[in-house]
Amino acid sequence: MNIGQAASSSGVSAKMIRYYEQIGLIPPAARRSSGYRDYAETEVHMLRFIRRARDLGFSVAEISDLLGLWRDKSRQSAEVKRIASDHIGTLQEKIRDMQDMVATLTDLVASCRGDQRADCPILARLETDPPDEDLTIRPRSGAV
Repeated sequence: MNIGQAASSSGVSAKMIRYYEQIGLIPPAARRSSGYRDYAETEVHMLRFIRRARDLGFSVAEISDLLGLWRDKSRQSAEVKRIASDHIGTLQEKIRDMQDMVATLTDLVASCRGDQRADCPILARLETDPPDEDLTIRPRSGAV
């Protein structure tokens, strides 16, 4: 099948398929005599694997490791579990960071009157915080 059909069947855009080939995440597709890429069902299956891994937030490097383990029938599931467990930790950290962002923005929005006046505490806070201070990090309630 051509790249458009492979994209449609896998849920991965043609642009991303080309990118994955370019970085070596998937092997280069066979070429037809016309020069167009020609994908077999095995490549489409691999693209679906990649799409599902991306949907779970795995990085390209993690997906590369997972693909290697997926292809290795003598693999140990412990390594797959380690990668997934490490990824959970990364996701939990991102969730905490995003919760901090929401809390900070909630405080800033609450401090803004949202009326016709020009002064705005949101803009003032963005303008005046020192560059080395992370605006999104604030003490959690109950934190010491």
